[in-house]
Amino acid sequence: MVEFVSAQTHQNPFGQGAGFAPSIQALVATEDGRIFAGSFGQGVFVSTNYGETWMTMNAGLKDRFILCLTVDQEGVVYAGTVRGGIYRIKADGKMWESISHGLKRVEVKSLLAHRQGLYAGTGRGVYQWQEAQKMWIVVAKGLDQVLISSLVMMDNQRLYAGTAGNGVQWLDTTKLGTATWQKVASEFVDAKERLKHNHVRILAKNHTGALFVGTQDGGIYRSTDLGKTWHIFGRSLPNDSIRGIVSTSSGVLVATGRGIYKTSLSNAKWTAANAGLTELSIQTMVMTENGELFAGTSAGAFRSQDHGRHWVNVCLLYTSPSPRDRG
Repeated sequence: MVEFVSAQTHQNPFGQGAGFAPSIQALVATEDGRIFAGSFGQGVFVSTNYGETWMTMNAGLKDRFILCLTVDQEGVVYAGTVRGGIYRIKADGKMWESISHGLKRVEVKSLLAHRQGLYAGTGRGVYQWQEAQKMWIVVAKGLDQVLISSLVMMDNQRLYAGTAGNGVQWLDTTKLGTATWQKVASEFVDAKERLKHNHVRILAKNHTGALFVGTQDGGIYRSTDLGKTWHIFGRSLPNDSIRGIVSTSSGVLVATGRGIYKTSLSNAKWTAANAGLTELSIQTMVMTENGELFAGTSAGAFRSQDHGRHWVNVCLLYTSPSPRDRG
């Protein structure tokens, strides 16, 4: 396998012969401290030392264009790809296993591992994995022709789906087989331009039960009543394309197309949290169990160990894979 070289080794990743930093589209942190990074074209990388070094993990992975990652309670990591469907790898595994039987379309934009089950958001709606039958089934009718960009489970039974064009939809998972997708009642409307924003990029929730929606170009909204009503969250952001939302006990951090911003729950003003970021086109952001933040960008990944006040580039260089890692 191949290492990502640490930031201390190469100060200029774009110099002659220094390789290049891959675009990191997805990140997930496991309970045992591993960080998985899914790239657009170079497959999956994993770090066991909080991003100091990285190893490629692509054996068995036929599609290296990763769109999403998730991990279940047993430490199994799942990867959704552009054309190759869905793969999984066990906590102690060395090779990815394809689990795509039943998918009508292979593009997988979002994954959610919950004790209720494993769900996949695709270009043809939402599917649930059936382990006994080793296949995916459609959760419910109504979103068959819709791209599902994000999934989140609320109150252990309501599955929310962020869509590309149809806003936020929800489903009662206790009534699978009879339930249908329903659009949340309130619209996401820009207070200034009075425009509706139905293209959702990301959904997130916090420990108090609040639900956050990040739109394509209309900012971020919050609901505290399971989506019955929505309110724009925070004052105007410098960039309204929301790519990641991390909620903490003291506030919210938002990843956008022009950097990372944060606000406290008591102060709605957004402040920049970009110190150390050399690439502001953020694609994804996650927080580990011990509070470390990782941000995936169009040119590598960054880590913050002080709640976003400072960032360090933790994967500057990608080098060509060895023959045994070409899967």
